[in-house]
Amino acid sequence: MSRQVYLVDDDDAFRFSLTFLLEGEGYSVSGFDSAERFLTECQPQPAACLLSDIRMPGMSGLQLQDELMRRRIALPLVFLTAHGDVPMAVEAMRKGARHFLEKPFSDQRILEVIDDALASSAAAADPVAERIAALTLRERQMLDRVVAGKLNKTIADELDISIKTVELHRARMMDKMQTKSLAELIRMTARHLT
Repeated sequence: MSRQVYLVDDDDAFRFSLTFLLEGEGYSVSGFDSAERFLTECQPQPAACLLSDIRMPGMSGLQLQDELMRRRIALPLVFLTAHGDVPMAVEAMRKGARHFLEKPFSDQRILEVIDDALASSAAAADPVAERIAALTLRERQMLDRVVAGKLNKTIADELDISIKTVELHRARMMDKMQTKSLAELIRMTARHLT
């Protein structure tokens, strides 16, 4: 899993302190003192997360969130604030923020929140996992059996359906997985299937 964290906060002491903590825990941290600087200087990588203060001079955290949505940059967003209020938290969460933490927070809590955000980002950045998740139950049964090397006749017997039905579900599964060959299907799903 990626350990990349982007941190946007205008409080230099807080930013340096949190960066020190996170780097000590093995995260790669890129810090920015404003939302504008983040948007100008950073090309966010997939499978990362963004920690942002919500109240900053210039562009606020909520405005940053709007701009990320406008640019279709999908980063799990964790808002950090010393001056939060319920309507602000509700608005941030309604627009897709992953978490909303009030300062001060414990080291353990911020690490848990970051791990959750990074896990959600990694799952979203995995197109094969998305394709597998989009399969119907029958198509998933086909995937498991085809990758296991079973012939259509064997699959038909196991599922008590006709060979023609197996062929139909198998073709739909291959189409949804966006592959034409069995070798490519096995290669792409190797780490996803147990």
